[in-house]
Amino acid sequence: MGRVFRWTEQFQHFVEEVKESFWGDLCGRTKLQWTEFLEAESCKERDRYLGVRDYARGSEKRRGYRNGFYVRDFVTRLGTLRLRIARSRDRSFLPRAIERFQRRAEEVMMLIREAFLRGISTRQVGRVVAILTGEVVSAQTVSKLSRALDRAVKVFQQAPLKDEWAYLFLDGVSLRVRRPSGRQAVQMLVAYGVRLDGSRQLLAFLRSRGESQAAWEGLLNDLYARGLTGKNLLLIVTDGCPGLAAAIPTVYPHVKHQRCWVHKMRNILEHVRKRDYEAVKRDAQAIYRAEGRREAERAFRVFRVHWQEAYAGMVKRLEKDLPELLTFLDFPRHLWKKLRTTNVIERCFVEVRRRTRPMVCFVNVASVDRIIYAIFNGYNERTEWRNRTLRLFTQAA
Repeated sequence: MGRVFRWTEQFQHFVEEVKESFWGDLCGRTKLQWTEFLEAESCKERDRYLGVRDYARGSEKRRGYRNGFYVRDFVTRLGTLRLRIARSRDRSFLPRAIERFQRRAEEVMMLIREAFLRGISTRQVGRVVAILTGEVVSAQTVSKLSRALDRAVKVFQQAPLKDEWAYLFLDGVSLRVRRPSGRQAVQMLVAYGVRLDGSRQLLAFLRSRGESQAAWEGLLNDLYARGLTGKNLLLIVTDGCPGLAAAIPTVYPHVKHQRCWVHKMRNILEHVRKRDYEAVKRDAQAIYRAEGRREAERAFRVFRVHWQEAYAGMVKRLEKDLPELLTFLDFPRHLWKKLRTTNVIERCFVEVRRRTRPMVCFVNVASVDRIIYAIFNGYNERTEWRNRTLRLFTQAA
């Protein structure tokens, strides 16, 4: 039995070697044949355009002159084909067959794009693709393919919007970009919309240097120009940024404004002494957990009596912001919890931070837009976003 096993094992190794040798050789020959065929097609197309064959002398029908070749890589199922593309003095001649040939490698393109969008570096993406194609794709090729996302970003940012949004949530997330002078923070301003029926969508994002009034007006004016004029807009919920609060009346002057209680609680508790922390937190929570506006205002007066002496500045700021902190009370009771914070958009930022954390720092601002677009488009295309609504808003419809 042992002898049979040894022969069987040897035979298996022999079969594997034959397979590897045969298919490896076949794949290599196939790639070579395709390369030669496509390069010949490129030259033929140049000859047809110029009206004269290679090495032929001058002709009255000549439309131009040859200008050698340039090398270009094409990612396919067979690996990367490096082709010499013929060119004249005024244009180049990609073989027509390459388009059909590349369409058959859509899985490879998708793999490259998804790997890039998940934060894998261009060099590492090439190694990942090698698992499928058997050949490492260059970082330059990955960069070229990822830049194709720029068109999708532009389409997303210019897409018209219907004036059907009832609630608008606005917030910003900070990312780092590599600059000649060093790493710099870039702010991504984001708009998230909810319809009366509870369906939602990430509507827009804008890259800026900060959260100034001018920056936020840029995003709001973009929404307005694309069709969200605000005729059906009931409420805008923000993180409490002063620049954003100042920008809203310039674009949507008749829309109610709610400031986020989560952000406000952070501001309230930021400078509170440790011994007072829990008591201040409890008294502040009593304001937004009240049964109505009168009860909320009464809870604030109690808060002011308790903490005016110890934290006069904090109490004064809370009193100033109170009207916009209690706007949610003007809406149906079952929506209060959803409308008093920007939590719905903060959950999207959690995904942004998770996906961008491996990158540490973006190479350029274009790569920031690509990643944010991919994440937001992924949310908008989710089945639960497209086919399921936020139940609380559905009840209010």
